[in-house]
Amino acid sequence: MSKPDFQPTLIGPTVIIRPVVAEDWPELFAAGSDPLIWKVHPSPDRYTEPAFRKFFDGAVASKMGFVFVDRATNRLIGSSRYHGYDAERREIEIGWTFIVREHWGGPTNREVKRLMLDHAFTFVDTVIFWVGERNWRSQGAMTKIGGVRARRLTSSSKSARTSTSRVAGRWWSEGLVASSFHRTFIVSRGQATLRGTIFL
Repeated sequence: MSKPDFQPTLIGPTVIIRPVVAEDWPELFAAGSDPLIWKVHPSPDRYTEPAFRKFFDGAVASKMGFVFVDRATNRLIGSSRYHGYDAERREIEIGWTFIVREHWGGPTNREVKRLMLDHAFTFVDTVIFWVGERNWRSQGAMTKIGGVRARRLTSSSKSARTSTSRVAGRWWSEGLVASSFHRTFIVSRGQATLRGTIFL
């Protein structure tokens, strides 16, 4: 079986999703340097250059990262990435997503989630989203696309004090149990309804 394409170019009515490249740094940092984007995010300092640089470099290095391009203006308006592909479980994560505030409350987030979910479901049956414990906006959005919340550790979990913890079948490397800070939402093939506005 051939390896899935983790960095396709996906084209929607108003947005192009394409692979992130190193040259995107100035424009994407400008888009993400708004403190209000990250206000209820688990990394509220991501609007600063050091924190955003770490975020950006991780996206480029992952070979699964994307930027969102507004087709009307050709400007970068956000980013996301796939992560943690598990061929045996037929699942993958979508996360590290942000969109500039001028596109909140409209069709953009719904469109990019639909494009990324539709592509993911060509090679997996389940998509997992990590959402901040206090990020009520994203938690509400997940229920609108058929997300099912999962919080318990699996039987194969490591100790709460080890550097990696397995939560809902995925590895999370943050030094503490991820479920202390995050809620996990699972969207399975056929469940994604994408009603309303999504912000993740």
